[in-house]
Amino acid sequence: MAKIHIPTPLRQYVSKQPSVEVKGSTVGEALHGLVSQHPDLRRHLYTEEGKLRAFVNIYLNDEDVRYLNKEATAVEDGDNISIVPSIAGGTSLASAGG
Repeated sequence: MAKIHIPTPLRQYVSKQPSVEVKGSTVGEALHGLVSQHPDLRRHLYTEEGKLRAFVNIYLNDEDVRYLNKEATAVEDGDNISIVPSIAGGTSLASAGG
């Protein structure tokens, strides 16, 4: 299983846990597993069309997945996935999807 690290503003949607273990062979599967376990998180990470929000950055073991295979990046047991909200910009991560 992979561990997804949850940023502080989103922990209220995952029972205040700093991280959640999920199954998945890709980053996308792992993230979908996360929002399946914690449905209130979906609107903060994904648009209504099911795309990751532009201000949500995902890292796999400190590598930005945008420079790998994006959500198709392979995940192995013990990998760490980090959700990192963009610092600059207008919409805050916790209020997205309002």
